[in-house]
Amino acid sequence: MFDSLKERFENIFANLRGKGKLSEEDINLALREVRRALLEADVNFKVVKDVVEAIRTRATGRQVVESVTPSQLIFTIVYEELVRIMGDAPVPLAVSPKPPTVYMMVGLQGSGKTTTSVKIARRMLKGHKPLVVACDLRRPAAVDQLRVLAEKAGIPFFGPEPGERDAVAVAKKSRAFAESRLCDLIILDTAGRLQLDDELMRELEEMKSASEPTEILLVVDSMTGQEAVNVADAFNKRLGLTGVVLTKLDGDARGGPALAVRAAACVPIKLAGCGEKTEDLELFDARRMAQRIIGMGDMEGLIEKVQSATSEADIERMTQSLKTNRFTLEDMLMQLRQIQKLGPLEKVVEMLPIPGASKALKDAEIDPKRMKRTEAIILSMTPKERRNPEIIKGGRRRRIAEGSGTSVQMVNQLLAQYEQMKGMMKTFGKMAGGRGGFKMPRGMGAFMKGRRGFFG
Repeated sequence: MFDSLKERFENIFANLRGKGKLSEEDINLALREVRRALLEADVNFKVVKDVVEAIRTRATGRQVVESVTPSQLIFTIVYEELVRIMGDAPVPLAVSPKPPTVYMMVGLQGSGKTTTSVKIARRMLKGHKPLVVACDLRRPAAVDQLRVLAEKAGIPFFGPEPGERDAVAVAKKSRAFAESRLCDLIILDTAGRLQLDDELMRELEEMKSASEPTEILLVVDSMTGQEAVNVADAFNKRLGLTGVVLTKLDGDARGGPALAVRAAACVPIKLAGCGEKTEDLELFDARRMAQRIIGMGDMEGLIEKVQSATSEADIERMTQSLKTNRFTLEDMLMQLRQIQKLGPLEKVVEMLPIPGASKALKDAEIDPKRMKRTEAIILSMTPKERRNPEIIKGGRRRRIAEGSGTSVQMVNQLLAQYEQMKGMMKTFGKMAGGRGGFKMPRGMGAFMKGRRGFFG
């Protein structure tokens, strides 16, 4: 999402690296570029003005200027100001001390309330028994959509009776249904509109009064642009929001709402949707988001992805391979599958703290489909061949190529890549022997060393 913004910031910092001292002209030039970058990212102009002035005030402090280089100064200040406007620390969802906890989802039509309701329910399964309630009785098929998503995620569902049109009454009835099913968390999926109107707000105000929600969460589409600020302000004035959930952060939007909604509505961004699956919802962390925007990557997020994609059995198996200096094509296949579980390669590369990594990936024209072909080649081998690749000679290579629908040349490339990785694993194995149980980062060795062989 933040590709263009990240590229602009990288250029700003690069232009300052060669300067030994920061002059007033340098500050003005950098601020002009920061202002342009934020406006192009569709950040609300009032928020942009506030950020730029805050950077100017801090950048002109004599003590700070003399203690660091110009590039470090602007880099640090921009990072800290981005964190400030998005929120200093993650804010988790509140839970009522007296069950049931009620979350009321509000927002415009198309913002992703229904999907987000199920995502939150799935996220809260650990320690809670959630119930999703269909209170959107205006949009065609909204009730059916929530029911289907809930069934797929294994979440209890409550909806209106046939012909019922009173959303507030449905919200009231859901409490008794929740008690009968021992559900301690109720999530109300409310109706939206294409634009704000008084009728919608009155219905939501009545529902708030009837259900006494613990959280009133505004769901904002990250592709909304500057209008997100007006939407957040209007909902907050009428309902008193407790938090914001950003959706479609994995899209191609410029990211303005992520940088401006909190500053406009004065409520924390609590969650962020980063995909279409019900598990693609994460706690919003302003520091990690700011790091990605200015090109610092998100290693913490990447480690979490790698850990979630790797089972304890896989870790133990790889540890044993390191200790015994025995790395086979079966181990290579396991690591390849781990990488595939991480999601689109370009999203993974964005999380690496390497300036211009995403652009380099595009320029290299790396084909993610190559991973599937690589997997097909390994699976076309016999178990004996996968465990003893040195026996794969001319005749076997032709058979493997025909069986996988590839060429002998591609089989040769894979085996060459395997030999490179095998050498790297021997190095890790020596470390494991010297430290009594060293564990490699889960799958990262294969990713960093074998990227070209797997994907290009």
